[in-house]
Amino acid sequence: MDPTARRHRTFLIAAIAGAIILLILVGVGVYGLIRGPQTTELADVVATDSPAATHPADTPTGPEPVVTVGGPEEFAAAVAEALFTWDTTSGYGPTDYAQMLADVTADEEADAAATDMRAYLPAPEAWAQLRTHQTKQWLTIDTIEIPTVWEDAVVQAAPGQLPDGTTAYTITGTRHRTGYWGTDPITTTHDVAFTVFLTCTPERNPAPAPADPITETCALLRLSQLDTPLR
Repeated sequence: MDPTARRHRTFLIAAIAGAIILLILVGVGVYGLIRGPQTTELADVVATDSPAATHPADTPTGPEPVVTVGGPEEFAAAVAEALFTWDTTSGYGPTDYAQMLADVTADEEADAAATDMRAYLPAPEAWAQLRTHQTKQWLTIDTIEIPTVWEDAVVQAAPGQLPDGTTAYTITGTRHRTGYWGTDPITTTHDVAFTVFLTCTPERNPAPAPADPITETCALLRLSQLDTPLR
């Protein structure tokens, strides 16, 4: 892709997302995802035996590749789960989990998307602190939908401004963390909301059967700030 066109595409997506957020949000609150074992963290801890506090048994502890074939909604959900699912006891670090998302990021958005991911994943120092508490995290998705303002942006965009297959999904859900404070098991939950920007193209099948569903190959473009999604 021509470097000028690449920069134009990156700027366009960022500009549209930024303009929409400025229009629909009165204030921007950035949620501090990473907190060490301080008093403020203890205030957010609620001991519970509820199913939501139990890490699913079939959830892998190590980084898992993100499936890119299927459809845009399925891909957005896979990105969300990869973004929030990690285990400090797995022997892997935050960069290993981030790599799974980097592997499915469009080349022209690699640097910008990497910056987005760093706002979601613990920094190495925070990871080391969380590891002392054997912290695990995962996400329960509640809703996933194309935001109304994105549909408006597509309608208002001039021909050629948005590449074919580009869309956005706003996801709401609950972030779960489990770990130990001393010998006591603890859990925290927090409602989260964010928007995934992505692009999908039809998957070519050299000899499709008449009843075969159309599949698409998707790539990640950008992520909104946590808790400042498009609506």
